[in-house]
Amino acid sequence: MSNERPRIVRPDQIAGAEALPHALPGAEEPAPDAGDLMRGVLLDERYEPGMIKLDRQPVPIADDGLPAFVPELEPTPLRGGYIYLSVVALVCGTIVISALNLGARWSDGVVKVPLLIGAVPLFIAMAEAALRIARSVGAWWPISRGRALFRAGWVLMIGALAAIVLAAIGVALSA
Repeated sequence: MSNERPRIVRPDQIAGAEALPHALPGAEEPAPDAGDLMRGVLLDERYEPGMIKLDRQPVPIADDGLPAFVPELEPTPLRGGYIYLSVVALVCGTIVISALNLGARWSDGVVKVPLLIGAVPLFIAMAEAALRIARSVGAWWPISRGRALFRAGWVLMIGALAAIVLAAIGVALSA
């Protein structure tokens, strides 16, 4: 290694420096004021404190000529908390199913306790999903009734799964 420092070169010492952007015509005009630029951003209601950033990208068109998705105009109540509730429900459900597969009875605490703990976040997450999908039914209805009916079927499926979980809770509590 050498102890030589790198040599600093000024732009006017570089061959062809006249082609650099600062030498282009109109380069003498001043840069825009950063404060003016920020005021334009800060006046946008999407950037107010506490406002949730929604997807504002253009909607791509699918092969059938319809939009690939309908943008969500209003966020659901849970927003990011949906994932964390789902994880709690998943862990509790795994414990319950594993215990039942290993021979535990519905009356055992290893089944009842995780079932009751996991049921609350599961119902909240299911309600959040049903609300989001139900809103998409209304958004899709004027565009494609087939897609809207498909999503309505998912709302019914969530309701059926909620009934199954309620039946499991009833069996566990009565055992």
